[in-house]
Amino acid sequence: MSGKLYGVGLGPGDPSLLTVRAVEVIGEADVIAYHSARHGRSIARGIAERYLREDHVEELLVYPVTTETTDHPGGYRGALEEFYEEAAARLAAHLDAGRTVAVLAEGDPFFYGSYQHMHKRLAHRYATEVVPGVTSFAAASARLGQPLVEGEEVLTVLPGTLPEEELTARLAATDSAVVMKLGRTFPKVRRALESAGRLDDARYVERATMDGERTARLAEVDADGVPYFSVAVLPSRVAAGRREPVGRGEVVVVGTGPAGPLWLTPESRGVLASADDLVGYATYVGRVPERAGQRRHASDNRVESERAEFALQLAARGRRVAVVSGGDPGVFAMATAVLEVASRREYADVPVRVLPGVTAANAAAARAGAPLGHDYAVFSLSDRLKPWEVVAERLRAAAGADLVLALYNPGSGSRTWQVGAARDVLLEHRAPGTPVVVARDVGGAGERVRIVRLADLDPAEVDMRTILLVGSSQTRVVRRGDGEEIVWTPRRYPAG
Repeated sequence: MSGKLYGVGLGPGDPSLLTVRAVEVIGEADVIAYHSARHGRSIARGIAERYLREDHVEELLVYPVTTETTDHPGGYRGALEEFYEEAAARLAAHLDAGRTVAVLAEGDPFFYGSYQHMHKRLAHRYATEVVPGVTSFAAASARLGQPLVEGEEVLTVLPGTLPEEELTARLAATDSAVVMKLGRTFPKVRRALESAGRLDDARYVERATMDGERTARLAEVDADGVPYFSVAVLPSRVAAGRREPVGRGEVVVVGTGPAGPLWLTPESRGVLASADDLVGYATYVGRVPERAGQRRHASDNRVESERAEFALQLAARGRRVAVVSGGDPGVFAMATAVLEVASRREYADVPVRVLPGVTAANAAAARAGAPLGHDYAVFSLSDRLKPWEVVAERLRAAAGADLVLALYNPGSGSRTWQVGAARDVLLEHRAPGTPVVVARDVGGAGERVRIVRLADLDPAEVDMRTILLVGSSQTRVVRRGDGEEIVWTPRRYPAG
């Protein structure tokens, strides 16, 4: 009978942190396998050494390359693939002979572990058991004495080898984080933390539970000499408690998209998570998860100027304020209101930023197909801030230019006639069969997207949660094989 394969997690480095099961498996195994670089010294063997027997058969799996270049015809990846195949064949020979093989792995075998390459090649052929181990990030958190996550917080684990922009985006968006594989990536990781606004909270742990262990504030660590076996940690914000604002505050106007967290950008997630105060229309503030110590100031939808001034006053007192807006804050939303108030002399020194969001028009267009594939114009049908005569004049001009139209704020409980009036104006220039996308509550629980003829547009079906996309003379509607209709506007426009 074939032997059994074990992947044995050794924990972060301290031999006393091996699990009871790991010690049992090592003690009962016939063959002990472990990886090393070409120098032949194996950290894994060193951790498990006190549990090894003299009669153990030891298989040293020496990497042909680690970070250096290679002249292998398949390059770096080709050299490693060949090594993994050869190593798996060596272990398979023992298993075929009926021997039990324990492959040692620092930390946990399935967490960035070298054992995984053996598992993929052998587990489908032989009886296999994986013994979990204490991960390096769990050890780092314990040595820092700071919780990683609490309550509803999200932990993100990242390899430092990711591109800097990707690291920045993910660090900005998460509550807590661990960045593995530092070493030569440390300067890049530090820059990403700084760009994400998280450097002050970041901690550094080197060789957790091992000889030479070191912990520090990451911002104070010299990049020279940072080893591979070190991690960056962003601990729990909840457990740490929110610090009282220090220094100059700011206002960031955040676009949450049309609905829900799936529409948020990573940068917006990060700003919403780190803000001391959230200010906004109650519906939009309600989309943001509650966080311990964060103050929420929800208000009615008709007090935009007052809301903007309140946010700027908070920032002037040193608080980090996120003004929450739906869609994109610069499209018929809060950015203009904030910047208008911020232009006053008394707020000239308060920093203000605007973060983009997915617009209602873009979200509705994506659901329907690609109706905005060519030139288009964006309108608000509300006549609260401009006379209807201006709205109608602009509609005629855009319709006469054969532009696709995105119509925001088409109707409400107190504005019921504008949709019909807009339809009649457009029919002066558009064929009755012009496709119109009627999109309500895109991204929300009540989402409904339909394609109707312009002449059949029913104002009774339109409210403030609806956006209308009116096609041009070139916009097409196609029924596909599954019966679904899609609408699209060609990118080319006919000459003449």
